Amino acid sequence: MKPTSVVYPLQPDTATAMVPYGRLVRDRGGRLWTGQSLRIDTHQLLVSLVERVPGLAVGTGVTLTPLRHPFEAAIHARSVAAISGAPVVAGFGPGAPEFQAAVMREPYRSPLTAMHEYVTIVRRLLDGELVDHDGEYHTLHGGALFPIATAPIEVGLGVLRPRMAELAGRVADVAITWMTPASYIREQIVPAIEAGAKEQGRTPPRIATVVHVAVARPGRDLLATIRAGAGAHLGGRHYVDMLRRAGLDADVTDPGRGAAALLDSGTFVTGSPEEIVEGLQRYRDCGVDEVVLNPAGVLVTEGPQAALRDLREILDAEAGRD
Repeated sequence: MKPTSVVYPLQPDTATAMVPYGRLVRDRGGRLWTGQSLRIDTHQLLVSLVERVPGLAVGTGVTLTPLRHPFEAAIHARSVAAISGAPVVAGFGPGAPEFQAAVMREPYRSPLTAMHEYVTIVRRLLDGELVDHDGEYHTLHGGALFPIATAPIEVGLGVLRPRMAELAGRVADVAITWMTPASYIREQIVPAIEAGAKEQGRTPPRIATVVHVAVARPGRDLLATIRAGAGAHLGGRHYVDMLRRAGLDADVTDPGRGAAALLDSGTFVTGSPEEIVEGLQRYRDCGVDEVVLNPAGVLVTEGPQAALRDLREILDAEAGRD
């Protein structure tokens, strides 16, 4: 079985809070992921972290493209890989239209075009190419990175719906999904990725999926845990649209309804550690290459030690099956 990874789902003030998670996942052979931080820059957090946890593979799932030019994004990704000496996934996404409107002149008219340009430029720069690109959203004339040796860097694309999945198949190394039901990955995401890859005559990118988890314990309110960990996404239109495409009864105006749907469908994976491992296997059976455990609900409601306890027990149960 491939190693299981973990996401640190909060925006910390320092890397200190991330260190125990980094050590746990490094020692189990996985990767520590994190998302866009608007408190301390994501890449500066990761550099601080990998200096405290040598050998830790990391990933960003995802950083938001409106915040930086793809040339700078490539430099950031390569800097983390060079300093850590361990593999890096540089994952990117456009963010919600409301976020785009807040930081740009106007939202992307075509997020697909914007991400196609962005991911292509970053990949070419990391491959050592001289890039001349004059696109609808991104421009770079004669740009190249000074060559240095680093650990491998994969370029990822955040994927929720089939059209972005098809684009990932065409241009990305990793398709990164978040809170996506296993059956939806099998029925809609995998075929779209494979179609995009076939169009370009390339191998389909691997799939990394972030999965909310919580061990069922006496006195733990699982619906409250789900709402604490996934409530923001359950109020996001693009996430709710994805869940409804997957057949879940989600509603942007009623996060509680979406939380119940996540629990009932098994998209929020819970039970004993052994039962959670069985639930995670469903994702692998549906085409996921890297399962990423998200302890957000427990972390928010009960604190870091409770979240670490859940993660250790799940990883121990998984190791016991190998």
